[in-house]
Amino acid sequence: MFSFRRPSRPLASAVQGLPKARRRRALAAVDLRDLSWRQRAAPALLAIVCVCVADLSTGQERYLAPLMTVVPSIAALTLSAVGVLSVCTIGLAALAGLNRYDQVTAVHDQRFLFGSMITYLALTLFSAYVAELRMRRAAAFAAVSSVAEAAQRALLRRPGPEVGPLRLAVRYASAADEARIGGDLYSVLETPHGTRAVVGDVRGKGLDAVQTAAVVLGAFREAAYDEPGLHQVAARIEASVERHVPDGEFTTALFAEVRGDGVVELLQYGHVPPLRVAPDGTVTVLEAPDPWVPLGLGRLAAGRPQSWHQPFGTGDVLVLCTDGVVEARGRGSGEFYPLEGRVAELVAGAAGSVAELEVAVGQLYADLLRHTGGDLGDDALLLLVSRAD
Repeated sequence: MFSFRRPSRPLASAVQGLPKARRRRALAAVDLRDLSWRQRAAPALLAIVCVCVADLSTGQERYLAPLMTVVPSIAALTLSAVGVLSVCTIGLAALAGLNRYDQVTAVHDQRFLFGSMITYLALTLFSAYVAELRMRRAAAFAAVSSVAEAAQRALLRRPGPEVGPLRLAVRYASAADEARIGGDLYSVLETPHGTRAVVGDVRGKGLDAVQTAAVVLGAFREAAYDEPGLHQVAARIEASVERHVPDGEFTTALFAEVRGDGVVELLQYGHVPPLRVAPDGTVTVLEAPDPWVPLGLGRLAAGRPQSWHQPFGTGDVLVLCTDGVVEARGRGSGEFYPLEGRVAELVAGAAGSVAELEVAVGQLYADLLRHTGGDLGDDALLLLVSRAD
């Protein structure tokens, strides 16, 4: 009756970067694959034990063995079809033993006994069928999640730990439990005009946001090599967004260009301002003197945005992030994550090597998760940048 095929398990690796609480929920959504067979069988086996204890403790005056019919339904929630049949076979043996104990095998009781046994067997077969459907849906969901993550990885093309004169460390997490796909984006490129970077946040989440991110990143990777200035790069991206992204959708973005003179040029399109952390722990919020509207809304504003320059020397760390970080609310308190107040303790002095920078971004991300209790209400991106020269 059933086709008991073992589903593929591609999702286990796809959720390793998620916080523990979210990873448990993601795996639970695809058939509790983070649990052993014993753990998944435990609820149904416990139900068998409870029915046996209840029947035996009430004596032969009470016939509670038919309560065993709850076992197939419980087993179908956590086990595969084969697992359901295995556990229900144990339940059937226990049911037969209780029938003997309760002495319901006499002729005048056989019609009732026959009905309870047929009901149990019918529920077992139906529960096995339900479990098989659940397993197939879980396998399909895992495959789709894995493909979606692979597509976003190809889209983001995570840069190496060093790009031109820069050292990098990044943490990215989607707000979706089931897959690491979202609307935050970043890219760092070594170009003839300097090392250029973009960090952005697409309005919305999921695959629609990924499609918009693909437009922005594709345009950036072309324009960053071709255009002599950040303004021209941003203008090319704005034009691509207007052509290929539906009206009303927008992307906040921050552009940066680092040259060899110890200065970083910044251009802000409605994005979270970056922070500069000096070696002594001094934190400076690099506010734009002339903030601009997000990409996709440029036709609503007159004029053009103005870039500005900031010192960026050896030993400094630039902290670039998305609003999923600064607007992450604390569990219980509801307060926003105090990035400016926490970043000095966790990041200062980390500019000396890639390893130190990687440790720093890990500490900062862990601190963010502690603040939220492990759950993020929005996509979150942290990018730390220091000079290698």
